[in-house]
Amino acid sequence: MTPPLLPTGLVGSYPQPDWLIDRARLSQQMPPRVRAKELWRVAPAALEAAQDDATLVAIAAQERAGLDIITDGEQRRESYSNRFATALDGIDIDNPGRTPNRTGGFAIVPRVVGAIRRRHAVEARDVRFLRANTTRIVKMTVPGPFTMAQQCEDDFYRDEEALALAYADAVNAEIKDLFAAGADVVQIDEPWMQARPEQARRYGLEALDRALAGVTGTTALHICFGYAAMVKSKPSGYSFLPELERSAARQISIEAAQPRLDLAVLKELPSKTIMLGVLDLSDQTVETPAIVAERIRAALRVVTPERIVVAPDCGLKYLPREIAYGKMRAMAEGAGIVRQELTKH
Repeated sequence: MTPPLLPTGLVGSYPQPDWLIDRARLSQQMPPRVRAKELWRVAPAALEAAQDDATLVAIAAQERAGLDIITDGEQRRESYSNRFATALDGIDIDNPGRTPNRTGGFAIVPRVVGAIRRRHAVEARDVRFLRANTTRIVKMTVPGPFTMAQQCEDDFYRDEEALALAYADAVNAEIKDLFAAGADVVQIDEPWMQARPEQARRYGLEALDRALAGVTGTTALHICFGYAAMVKSKPSGYSFLPELERSAARQISIEAAQPRLDLAVLKELPSKTIMLGVLDLSDQTVETPAIVAERIRAALRVVTPERIVVAPDCGLKYLPREIAYGKMRAMAEGAGIVRQELTKH
């Protein structure tokens, strides 16, 4: 399927329903790095069926809002990273570790006690379910190797670079299976490249390109400052962004709305499609389509329309569902306004 000019889609997540997960408890903690089964409101025997139903709800909401690229809303995940990260060999999930988090505290994390290997496809069924329930372009997200290497306690490799490269091999195998299962786009989430740019410059791109080695489908990289619900004050510029021009990822997803990003930096990514964040997720006021349209026009002063995908700043996971839907619809309508302006000329 060929997307329209200025296609719209989510970064990944959509709010899970209250009947599926304890949203109050979810919002009171940092995104879990280990499994957090206590968050689910549904008994284990019925959980997969309930997650399937929630995924159908998320798909329908995206389609009703007018999005062109559909995700599963990450309805089966407690966080963007923990479902994949805890499914790998080499992880002692019963005796987790502890590391500093991005806000100055500590997080309970997977503990690496052996060689990191992917024992089976983790999200392939998710893609097949998504593909079977929409005719639109579908995207699946996976946590990146650099970020997972920062979100664990390493008692085996004792070498950050070797650990990241081992994660990269696991991600590479997963991405290939996701495309084989029907994904049109696969996105790698790498927020910690922004949080730890010095390490990212040393080996982050090597790990990313290893994760993408031999992959022929459309790939995206999401790099952000953290969920707005958790990170209230954000810098106005990225500490690690122009470096991604050298990466194998075809699309780069950025936050632009909440941090009021100086979009001149996009000139540093001349070969990349830009997933442009146009929804400020720190503000529960629903943007008007006119506001969204103006944010898109600002990017068009730097990037050609063929190189823009319109998206939220980050995942919608922590927003109330009615606000998430309103923002999503405004995004689609705002993109439609600019699309119509462009096609008139």
